[in-house]
Amino acid sequence: MDAFAFNTPIRSAFLWFLIAAVPAITHAQTLQPSRQTAPNPTPEAAVRGILSAFDKYEIVAMPEDHGVKDLDDFILTLIRDPGFSEKVNDIAVECGNSLYQPLLDRYIAGEDVPYTEVRKVWRNTTQPTCGMSGFFEQFFPLVRAINRKLTPATRLRVLACDPPIDWDQVKTFQDILKLTHRDANISLVMEKEVFSKHRKALMLFGTFHIVHGVEHSAVSLYEKDYPNLTFVISDLGYFDTDLPAASGDPLASWPIPALAQIKGTWLGALTLDRFLPPPTLIDKECNVHHDFPKELQKTMGELVDALLYLGPQDLRLDEQLPANIALDVDYRMELQRRNSIPGASGGASAPMESLKEFDQQVVNGADNPLFAIPKPRNLGQPDPGLSEAVQRCHDIQNHKDPPQ
Repeated sequence: MDAFAFNTPIRSAFLWFLIAAVPAITHAQTLQPSRQTAPNPTPEAAVRGILSAFDKYEIVAMPEDHGVKDLDDFILTLIRDPGFSEKVNDIAVECGNSLYQPLLDRYIAGEDVPYTEVRKVWRNTTQPTCGMSGFFEQFFPLVRAINRKLTPATRLRVLACDPPIDWDQVKTFQDILKLTHRDANISLVMEKEVFSKHRKALMLFGTFHIVHGVEHSAVSLYEKDYPNLTFVISDLGYFDTDLPAASGDPLASWPIPALAQIKGTWLGALTLDRFLPPPTLIDKECNVHHDFPKELQKTMGELVDALLYLGPQDLRLDEQLPANIALDVDYRMELQRRNSIPGASGGASAPMESLKEFDQQVVNGADNPLFAIPKPRNLGQPDPGLSEAVQRCHDIQNHKDPPQ
C-alpha cells in the first residue's frame, strides 16, 4: 500500500507530495482482531476470483508493487493467465506518463519501438519510484509478448495514467506547482478511455488511489458518474504481523494466493488503522496531524471490496533494485537533478545523496530479502524532515520558490 513505499534505495528518491505522510505505529498491541460477532470471509483462489469479478464489474482495481515482490509476481501471473485477455481489454497503470501514450500504444501493439525509448513511459513520471522498479521493467515487455499471441481484436492496451509531464521543461518550483492533480488525471483517463468506450480494465495503483468513498481518490472521483462498476481489492498491509503468538494466525488456513470479499465479515468491520500505520499529515493550513484524515477513518469494508492474501505476512519478499537501473549512471544523475529542484522533497533542503552512497545502499539492501515491516517511532522526537515539509507547505501557500 502507498504508506509503505519502497525499502531499497528507491525510497530515498524525491516524491512530489504536497502533504507529508510519515508512518507512525503507536498501537500495534491493538491488532488482535475480534471475530466473535461477524462471519468469517470466504477465501477463494485469487486468480479465479479476480477473473470472476469481471463478470459483474467493468473495472477491477488492485494495488501494484510498491516494493512487495510477492505482489509483483502475482500480477505477472494474473495477466499471463489465458482467461485474462478473454475478460479484460485494458490495464491502467499508475507508473506511466500519459504524455507518452502514443509511443506506448505502438510498443504494446508490437511495433518496432526501441526499449530505450519506451522506458521513458515509466522512468519519466512524477513518481521516481516507478523508474526504479524492476516490476515495471518486466511488466510492459510482458504485455507486449502476450499481445503477440492474440488476435488484433483481443490485444491488451496499457493506459498510462500519470499526468503528462515533460521533465526537460521542469526546472523551477513554479513548474512543479503546474503539475496536474494525479487522481484527477487518473479519473479523466479512465472516463475517456474505458467507460466511454465500454471496455473492461484492470487498474494497478497504490491503494489510496482506488478506495471507495474518499473525496479525492481516483475511483471515488469517477464513481460520481459511474457508480457500482468498480471492484476494489487491497492487500493486507501490516495486518497480523504483530499479533501475539498465542492468538494464532487467523489466515493460516487460507489458500495461497487467496482473494476474500470482506463486506459483512469481521475483516470488513476492522478500521483502516489495523492495516496501515496512521500517517503524519500536513493539512492545507500547514497544521500537522498524526492520524488518518476523517474521510479515511472508516472500516475496510467501506473502503474496499476484497482483500488479497499472498502468504505469511512476515515472510513477504522485498523488491530488489535491478542491476540495469543501479548501473545506469545517466538516469540516476537525472533523478538527482529532479530532486535538486527547489520545492522537491529533499530539494534544496537536504544534502544530496551521492552516487557512491546510493551504491552502498544497494549493497546493504541485499542483506535482508524480506519486506520491512514499519517500526514504531516516538512522536515526541524532533523530526527535521517534518519541519522542512511544513516550510514547503508555507512556501506553496505564498506561491513562491523555496530558498535555494
